[in-house]
Amino acid sequence: MADPKSPAAAKSAANNMSFDGLPVAGKVGLGVMICAALGGIYYFALHTEVTESLAQARSRSNELATQMNEARQRQHEYLALSEELASREGLDRANLRVLPEDPEIPAFLADLHRLAEMSGLEMRLVQPQPEETSEHYVEVPVELHFAGRYHQLARFFHHVSRLERAISMENVHLGTPTVVGEDVVLSVEVMATTYRRPSVEGDAAAAGGKP
Repeated sequence: MADPKSPAAAKSAANNMSFDGLPVAGKVGLGVMICAALGGIYYFALHTEVTESLAQARSRSNELATQMNEARQRQHEYLALSEELASREGLDRANLRVLPEDPEIPAFLADLHRLAEMSGLEMRLVQPQPEETSEHYVEVPVELHFAGRYHQLARFFHHVSRLERAISMENVHLGTPTVVGEDVVLSVEVMATTYRRPSVEGDAAAAGGKP
């Protein structure tokens, strides 16, 4: 058993007597100081770190939102450009059908024969002529001789006008009508001219060398 008169016992008794001897206000003040110290430790050790982490998270969130908006804007621009490109490609394909790069003479002659047969005409001559080069296009003329009744001729010219490629019917000459049974048959001579795009070198040089 410790000696009540030993230094350690005396010190412990003094401490107990000093705290126990404090008035209530002192005890409350001491408790407030302790709480304030603990609060300060919490604030600086935990709250500050959490606040910094939250600020960094908010900054990162704003950065990601900005990147998302930029990505959406780029996507919108990409879709707009894609639609414009598709529209231009469709227009180019349509233009190529109207004014092809190749004369496609066999296909052109086949179309003329087919339309003449559909219209009931008698095709007597189909004669391709030399091409004529200008600055913006090349003319591809074909001389045609055919015969038929008036409504057959009208049907043929109508069908030709509905072809996709550009075709002009020029220098139309009507021969002397002949009567076959109850029908009046007309003979026609016409220059059916289609067109193609000039090539980059050859046709352009030929057009430049024309008087």
